[in-house]
Amino acid sequence: MTQLRTIMLEELQRRNFSQTTVKTYLKIVEDFAQHFHRPPDQLGKEHIRAYQVYLLQERKLSVRTVGLHTAALRFFFCKTLKRAYPVEEVPYPRAPRRLPIILTREEAVRLIDSASNLFHRAIVMTLYSTGVRRAELCHLKVSDIDSAQMVVHVHYGKGARDRNIPLDPKLLETLREYWRWMRPKTYLFPGTVKNWRADKPITPKVVWEACREAARRAGINKPVGPHTMRHSFATHRLESGCDLVTLQTLLGHVNIRHTTIYLHLSQRHLRSAGNPLDAIDVSSPDQIKRSRKLQKK
Repeated sequence: MTQLRTIMLEELQRRNFSQTTVKTYLKIVEDFAQHFHRPPDQLGKEHIRAYQVYLLQERKLSVRTVGLHTAALRFFFCKTLKRAYPVEEVPYPRAPRRLPIILTREEAVRLIDSASNLFHRAIVMTLYSTGVRRAELCHLKVSDIDSAQMVVHVHYGKGARDRNIPLDPKLLETLREYWRWMRPKTYLFPGTVKNWRADKPITPKVVWEACREAARRAGINKPVGPHTMRHSFATHRLESGCDLVTLQTLLGHVNIRHTTIYLHLSQRHLRSAGNPLDAIDVSSPDQIKRSRKLQKK
């Protein structure tokens, strides 16, 4: 490990960044240096801007992904190398604010029933029933499933925040059947080493594959991933009467602004908003002339 990498790692750890973020940031800086064939401390803000264009135009990465790269590079130069780069000199690419894709309830049922095996079914059901993030699911432990209190304990979520999520009886039934078959020790969903099961967390790729394979078998043409299940959990919770503050807590959002996007997806809230035409009386369209030609005076 180079001295620069060690310093950046220490800066990330001092700020209590998640392990996923630490690995991602270090890899981004490594790729950045390899792209220019120079040590990263010999590069500057003009290289960051050129790299942004490369990622967008040549590698065709999404705006949000390029924004993640920008955040990692800004951290390296501003926090590790202590260079004062104003945001306007190294701007974040503007990302369009699109509504997330969600499943209907019927599609959620088909997805769960189409899981290729009990391992995948338990993963998909846990994602949909709890709304946990992909990294949070990977690090769930057997001891986090609290059947006495009927809650799922999420430890060290995003921002190193703990939270509890209600444990649905249907999910508990599936997890018990899964446990009797898999017998996991520490981690609820154990990974593998050289194709042999090991007492370590599964990789995020396995979670992606479980969702994609179930969606393919269910004939769902929408792009389905772990975060699709999280979005569907949030929207369906709202439609079932959950209030925004409670949903914010269940999702682990720091700012309720991030939770309000689900109001735009909830059919119950869209219908309850009403329409200004409902409050006024207009004439019947039967008597309105059909011609678009202007009448001469």
